[in-house]
Amino acid sequence: MALPDFLLVGAPKAGSTALHAALVGHPQLYLSDPKEPKFFLTDGRRPRRSEQRGPGDAHSAQEWVWRRDRYEALFAGAPPGTLAGESTPFYLWDAESHRRMARLVPAARLIAVIRDPVDRAYSNWTHLRADGLEPEADFLRACDLEAQRAERGWAPFWRYQGLGRYGEQLAHLFEHFPREQVAVVRYRELIDSPAETLDRLTGFLGVDRGVVTAIPGSNVSSWAADGVVNAGLRRAVRAGAALGSLAPPAVWRQASRPLLAALHRGPGARPSLDVAVRRELVGRFADDIALLEELLGNSYQDWLGDSGRGTYAVRRSLAPSERDASQ
Repeated sequence: MALPDFLLVGAPKAGSTALHAALVGHPQLYLSDPKEPKFFLTDGRRPRRSEQRGPGDAHSAQEWVWRRDRYEALFAGAPPGTLAGESTPFYLWDAESHRRMARLVPAARLIAVIRDPVDRAYSNWTHLRADGLEPEADFLRACDLEAQRAERGWAPFWRYQGLGRYGEQLAHLFEHFPREQVAVVRYRELIDSPAETLDRLTGFLGVDRGVVTAIPGSNVSSWAADGVVNAGLRRAVRAGAALGSLAPPAVWRQASRPLLAALHRGPGARPSLDVAVRRELVGRFADDIALLEELLGNSYQDWLGDSGRGTYAVRRSLAPSERDASQ
């Protein structure tokens, strides 16, 4: 059987895509294509339409790899002696995935990338808002709608707060995997000290260190400001995504390009997160951050402050001394 030796399990919007791209360059590692097969979210069955009711969810779910034979085929081409892996950042959040991974690949090594949960949530919202899928223009209001959206069957990517409760998620993961099989890395470590962080992770996987030393740049969607024209474009994107669920995903992507190009026509600077909103959300995460500190024995007190750690692009643009000052 061709099954993965390691998995990048989370978290969404925390740097797992950049880490995946870096590890692809290691000759002793073989990463799946597609990057996010989502197999362990499925329990070997097609994703339920009732759990894919958010804007764009249904056409995205068509790309999930839910059949085991097709999942194994993703790793069949791994050269002898290499380690095979995949990156589905929702595995950390999904408790059932922990059980399924433990049954099928109990010896796998898992890597979790975690990020300031408020920064992560805001990045998640701006991603969906910039792409025209998020109908709520107020970030905090969108967070408050999370439970209602979950009840209505919106997919995991809409859990702005839930996806960032790493303490709860890791506590459950450690019930199914020994801690020595799980590496937890901070988003800022990937940006601020990529060579050292990659050496630590490749050593954890058991392959040569010093081979991959850089994290590729992050693809960031241009921000689309509010306004009458953009409101219309967003409605068109959401309507098109609903119709696109009836066609292959590649067809909708091609058809949506003119709409997204028009939506992203502006200068692209996303608005800063209001301090009052950050304080409100920090209070909601405080208990989970305390649990995370207890689990890992590390301090995450910087996540409780009034300013976030910054986006990928911003932190990469800072001098090392400026990054240190922003911790």
